[in-house]
Amino acid sequence: MAGPASIEPTPIDVGAVAKPDFAVAPDPARLFADRAARFQALASGHPLEAYLRFLSGLARAQHHILSDLPEPKLPQKDALDRAFEFGMPPIDRARFDLDEAAHATLERLVAAVADLPMPEQASDARRRIAEGDRAFRERLLVDVIETATSLETLAEHVFAAAALQVHFARLASQLEVARLQPVGVGACPACGGPPVASLVVGWSSAHGARYVACSLCGTLWNHVRIKCVACDATDKISYHALSEDGETLADSPSEAPAGRARKDEATAKAECCDTCGLYLKIFHHHLDPAMDPVADDVATLGLDLKVREAGWARAAFNPYLLGY
Repeated sequence: MAGPASIEPTPIDVGAVAKPDFAVAPDPARLFADRAARFQALASGHPLEAYLRFLSGLARAQHHILSDLPEPKLPQKDALDRAFEFGMPPIDRARFDLDEAAHATLERLVAAVADLPMPEQASDARRRIAEGDRAFRERLLVDVIETATSLETLAEHVFAAAALQVHFARLASQLEVARLQPVGVGACPACGGPPVASLVVGWSSAHGARYVACSLCGTLWNHVRIKCVACDATDKISYHALSEDGETLADSPSEAPAGRARKDEATAKAECCDTCGLYLKIFHHHLDPAMDPVADDVATLGLDLKVREAGWARAAFNPYLLGY
């Protein structure tokens, strides 16, 4: 995930102390292609290799269908203005009506992955979506928006979530990103969605800043380091990473100040909060710029398992980890 062009410095910035932009809009034209490449790079030799390769193909399909989708409809201008004025998500998922573009995105996505190698359970789910009626597909989409998934339709929700990622990223990319502002603890300022992970970035005008990534629309928003994303607590915060053998959980030193990270520092950590009992992963994107919050969240499932064994619960939502 490369830094956005909008926050690259100009010559006048040299020597200045940069203030990170609060929010960075997704760029659908590169988001899913980059994610597909990251899933593919992570797959080789990984215990979840088959699943990561499937998700890479799914992300490639997300990218492929972008060029032939109906234009998604943003809320009316007066509704957007009210949202910006009163600190509400402008494309609020809690009040969102699915339009023709959303339905077309799901239909074209399941068609685009028809020949993608996948487990039988996923193949059967893809077929049920392709052959199902509009009401069935709408129920799946609404379930994902409301994070109200069920064990019976977990496989279907993977495809529905992938379609909604495309749809909401396209919507978020059209917003006036400079007008976005905090809307609530742990909530995306664009759509109100939950986070998937956070990144310490190395962008030239935001080096060392931390951004939280939305699990739905892909918007990034700035969040203070050593501060719980789920409850805003600043004490009782600890960091944990997998040990070198990958089998045990190791305490990690407190997050280093911007620009002072060690080269041997773990690129994936769990920021754990004893105030609320939740954790969110923090990826050191400045040490590995290819990291993607969704792909790396899946690939570091082992860290989740150890952190949960230690007593913390996930504050993140990732539709590709619903079965874990």
